[in-house]
Amino acid sequence: MDKEYKQLLLQVKERIANAQVKAVSASNIQMLLLYWQLGHLILFNQSKKGWGAKVIDLLSNDLKKELPHLKGFSVRNLKYMRKFALEYPFFRLEKIVSFSEQLKLLGENQSNIQNLLSEFVQQPVAQIDFNQNAYSEIVQQGVAQFDEELFSSSVLASISWSHHIILMDKEPQLVKRIWYMLNSIEHGISRNILAMHIESGLFERQVAAKKITNFNRTLPPPQSDFANYLLKDPYIFDFVQAKEKADERNIEEQLASQITKFLLELGKGFAFVGRQLHFRVGDSDFYADLVFYHIRLKCYVIVELKAREFEPGDASQLNFYVNVANEKLKGENDNETIGLLLCKGKNEVVAEYSLKGMSNALGISDYQISKIIPDSLQSELPQIEDIEKGLNEL
Repeated sequence: MDKEYKQLLLQVKERIANAQVKAVSASNIQMLLLYWQLGHLILFNQSKKGWGAKVIDLLSNDLKKELPHLKGFSVRNLKYMRKFALEYPFFRLEKIVSFSEQLKLLGENQSNIQNLLSEFVQQPVAQIDFNQNAYSEIVQQGVAQFDEELFSSSVLASISWSHHIILMDKEPQLVKRIWYMLNSIEHGISRNILAMHIESGLFERQVAAKKITNFNRTLPPPQSDFANYLLKDPYIFDFVQAKEKADERNIEEQLASQITKFLLELGKGFAFVGRQLHFRVGDSDFYADLVFYHIRLKCYVIVELKAREFEPGDASQLNFYVNVANEKLKGENDNETIGLLLCKGKNEVVAEYSLKGMSNALGISDYQISKIIPDSLQSELPQIEDIEKGLNEL
């Protein structure tokens, strides 16, 4: 009885938890649908009756008076609702749904994604297919007839309102917005991380950038597509403070000491294995800069850092470490190790020639760190201890 009851209790708790998740999700969809519809109502009345921006102030004040228990109807939020409707007009929903579905089906094939994006004209969102007169005529038929089902099934209804606000504020291109939406859904990205991704140009670095790799030749198709898509160029390590004479070891130490930020920039699926990992080969000792394991690729990833521009010999050195890792780290169920060389600039032609003939999977990318502060100036800047002391004395 006790055992069976505990099993029943567990099942009930699981059902409740699932229902709660669905309720939150449904609540979010209904809120976004409401905001989208209200935005269209505001747009329609401003367009048809010539009302100006002051109607939003009036509407906000009256809603607060008559519905004091409700939140989310500030002047600022109502303006965002208007923008939400303006930039995603209901007569474009089918095209948005179709584009996002095609983008999802392409998975992680970068060239196919680029081809699809080029077909979808990259204009500022609010300028696409928006005709004020046509809009007024359609809306005049009845706001209540908006296709709620289509909206609710679209990517627009799958992220939070705060995500939408960041996208409307920071990304004017519709194709990029949809990519960021899908990326946020797939990886569970918070609004703060989304803002950081947009500001660092993640789309340009991961989707639009030309990648210097030999993955297509050295890895099987599904793995090569994902590995190539996962790669960024350049990587942004803006949390690394560099001096004028910074070397690989200094940068490497900072990356390892802030491994959470480093992993966040590398992307989902990376697990940190070690720094300066020791390998004994023959009678000599060798040390790989940084070693990771990628859960989805099921392989080790050797990362070598160069605090200078790429040189052809760097590819041979990385190839050596990948060979050693395949021999000494790779298990029976692991895929072949991948090597990633991060450098402070590269000649793409030289880099491509350097990878020719290499049988291991290698990639070469640039990386950027924070602006260098001259050593002479660094000594004059207040240290964190001085800042804290000053605050305590206030």
